[in-house]
Amino acid sequence: MVTPEEQRQIQERMAQVGILNMGAYMRKMALNGYVLQVDLSPVRELVSLQRRCANNLNQAALHVNTYGGLYPNELQALQKDYADLWGPLSELLEKLAQVVAL
Repeated sequence: MVTPEEQRQIQERMAQVGILNMGAYMRKMALNGYVLQVDLSPVRELVSLQRRCANNLNQAALHVNTYGGLYPNELQALQKDYADLWGPLSELLEKLAQVVAL
């Protein structure tokens, strides 16, 4: 049982973390004492980059197996794609390490 003001505060906190079910929120708080809200948009971006890199690598492998080599600009494009992937991945891993350290 809670007062109307407490009910409002609980609902505000539920909205902040994106939990719609009161029971789920209460269980999470009772078991863990906190709710961790994680923004996975950087992960989605990295998955997209990884898929593109894998697709490009598969196309390069097909080209090598079919024609016996790669053009230098194709190799440079692959290197750029992987560099674009590893920069954000390193940043994400650093952020995850900070969360784990808490």
